Amino acid sequence: MALIDETPIDPTGDSWIADHVKLYVESGGKEGHHWQPGVPTLLLTTRGNKSGTARRTALIYGRDGDDYVVMASYAGAPTHPDWYLNLAAEPEVVIQMGEVITAGTARTVADEDRDRVWKIMTAIWPDYDEYAAKTSRKIPLVAISAK
Repeated sequence: MALIDETPIDPTGDSWIADHVKLYVESGGKEGHHWQPGVPTLLLTTRGNKSGTARRTALIYGRDGDDYVVMASYAGAPTHPDWYLNLAAEPEVVIQMGEVITAGTARTVADEDRDRVWKIMTAIWPDYDEYAAKTSRKIPLVAISAK
């Protein structure tokens, strides 16, 4: 996958996400890494599972050991976000945390680790519990191992 600086800014979803991604990219990660105080965000670049086009979005992240963790909450929507569906077809991704850009491999967090990792993420963004209550789907947690 092309490095993130070669990927067109083509985030999907709400315009505020597009604005956030644009700020993050144009500042080289100097702005946008912390979306709100105590809420770190990374940029995740995936390859579209149908189009093959690189897609980039901003997500809140946490850490579980060496892994970066993101949640496919989609604010409690009834379906998974497109970026999560893309990972099923191609788990190789590019992530940017601040000014650091690296390749990684994504995987869904195993059920036996789910409760522990969920607590890591809700400590950062408590609204994840509310999102889970709004939907009947099991919200996936995704661990990304940097290469």
